[in-house]
Amino acid sequence: MIGISESVMQFLLAFVVVGPLLGALAALLPSRPSPGRHPSRSRFAAPLLVTGLKGKSPEQAVLRHGVTVTGVVLAAAIVLALGFDHAHPSKMQATTDISWIPALHVRIHLGIDGISLPLLVLTALLTFLCALHSYFKPPVGPAPKAFVALLLLLESGTLATFAVLDLVLFFLAFETVLVPMYFLIARWGGEGRRAAAWRFILYTLLGSVVMLLGLLLIGIKAGTFDMVALATDNGRSLTASVQVIAVLAIGIGLAVKTPMWPLHSWLPDAHTAAPTVGSVLLAGVLLKMGTYGFVRILLPVAPHGFHTFAPYLAAFAVAGIVYGSLACLALAKQGAKGDLKRLIAYSSVGHMGFVLLGIATMTPTGVNGALFANIAHGLITGLLFFLVGGIKDRTGTTDLDNLAESTGAALYGRAPRLGGLIAFGAVASLGLPGLAGFWGEMLALLGSFDPAAGLSRPAFLTFMAIGAFGTLLTAAYMLVVVRRVCMGALPQETPKLADVHGFEFAAWTPLVALTVLAGLWPKALLGLTDPAVQQLLAGGTR
Repeated sequence: MIGISESVMQFLLAFVVVGPLLGALAALLPSRPSPGRHPSRSRFAAPLLVTGLKGKSPEQAVLRHGVTVTGVVLAAAIVLALGFDHAHPSKMQATTDISWIPALHVRIHLGIDGISLPLLVLTALLTFLCALHSYFKPPVGPAPKAFVALLLLLESGTLATFAVLDLVLFFLAFETVLVPMYFLIARWGGEGRRAAAWRFILYTLLGSVVMLLGLLLIGIKAGTFDMVALATDNGRSLTASVQVIAVLAIGIGLAVKTPMWPLHSWLPDAHTAAPTVGSVLLAGVLLKMGTYGFVRILLPVAPHGFHTFAPYLAAFAVAGIVYGSLACLALAKQGAKGDLKRLIAYSSVGHMGFVLLGIATMTPTGVNGALFANIAHGLITGLLFFLVGGIKDRTGTTDLDNLAESTGAALYGRAPRLGGLIAFGAVASLGLPGLAGFWGEMLALLGSFDPAAGLSRPAFLTFMAIGAFGTLLTAAYMLVVVRRVCMGALPQETPKLADVHGFEFAAWTPLVALTVLAGLWPKALLGLTDPAVQQLLAGGTR
């Protein structure tokens, strides 16, 4: 869109990856003394080097620092997107390729194409909105310094996952996010946070150990860890048995992070216990790392092995769609003591099932649908978790029975703007045409109608029918939630609730606007992903 030299693009991408890490280190520096503070109490306080750390108190200063750093990173990501050559989205751009560990052929290799760029911008946007939300609504828990540092470390690891082009670096970035997310849940979460954090870390670590073995197997057998070279080779240097073993090992690690049914059981507890911003980032960003690995690594690097497991992946995907929807229906019914955060977590299992189904088709239509659904889920589910956090701040609960009682919570009458946003998020999540949630699911189902050559069409037609039935179940539980939360009688003695605050409006509006924009103008995203997917499936990237 705008002409930016390659050297500047390289710098911007490197800054987007490394900037949050430097910001995390700066967040841990000693705070400036507050005005009027006794000098003897501040003799160990060093002046801070980052202007964003100024504030009336150390807590306010470090929270403002988080907003500053994430805002600058978001600005850099937007400039990177504007400077991206949209005429050649299948080409790796802003590339940096430096030898790091020559003995192991490991390189610091960065780059973006039409597949990774939307995820990079989504991550930067959601992290900035979370930092903005935390500034006005500080997390309840220990000192904010550690919170901001962990938030920035999480952002750095996630952005690196979508930008690196070396298998070893991909694994390191993939694992970097585990520690900050564990502490965000364990230290700033709600009831049951420690058990939920332990389950999260154990599941993902065990999956990652198996994934590491698969990555090493590919690198050793192919003689390189470079993801671009491996994709271009398209599995020709790997035997069929090596591909099958590698896909099984790597796929397990990626499936845990996605999460794929039945490896999903860590997710509901983690979401229920996590603070609001933790839930937003977990659903909006971290789950995408698993599906991104399927597309970036397994599809082009081990196509024969992936072809072997594609029907099983599709079967698990549609099982997750139906299971997640039925679990949500069970939580939504009156008397079930269902938790709204837990319900949205189970809905993520179903929505990510559509992403996996699209990938399993091994067709451009299905994979494009998966990538579109990835972005749509990040926008819509991120908005829903923000809204549920707002409800809990106002009512003190996310329990549907306590919230709605017998007639409903009547948010339309008590807080009309908040109620309207809940209804918007619900209809976007159920895939209403004209909103972002529609296109990804539709394309995934269309890909199942005509899967790649060699895959059983009757089997995938069955999967398509089951997935379509899952969309009906999704509509059912989302409409039940809207009825119970937004509607209901409004007795005279029922107190009004504070409606949407200014900072909430600022944090939620971009997600609403992008959900509408992606729904009305899908070409903005598909124009980026389709050429890159076509090239990837044909044998790598140029």
